[in-house]
Amino acid sequence: MTETIHNDLNPEIILGHADHRQLNILAMAGLDHTPEQSDNLLYELERARVLEDTDVPTDIVRMGSSVRYRTDTGQETDVVLVYPADADIAEGRISVMTPVGTALIGLRAGQSITWRGRNNKRHMLTVLSVLPAKPAAE
Repeated sequence: MTETIHNDLNPEIILGHADHRQLNILAMAGLDHTPEQSDNLLYELERARVLEDTDVPTDIVRMGSSVRYRTDTGQETDVVLVYPADADIAEGRISVMTPVGTALIGLRAGQSITWRGRNNKRHMLTVLSVLPAKPAAE
């Protein structure tokens, strides 16, 4: 049986109904291809407090949010959290189906979380700032 994320820092996470629904579909679809990461995402979704989309505070990491975070090594990184099809690390768009992406979803500015990387090493990150998703270009 695959072991899920074990967090020393296990902060409350908040998701809107739409993100929660879409991420559940994504995680379930990935069970055949990326079972460990899908399990990790399902674990986070299961423990999330789900709100109406309009009630999710603006400082919560949602799909499409621009996020600045600091790792336990002191490195600060700016990313946009996206679905796997839109990921492009060179452009700073990271997939929610990566260990960092799964750790970020639902966090609020100021929160920290521990997570395990693909090498099974424990890491910690702290969300420094969150900007809401930019509206789609028309």
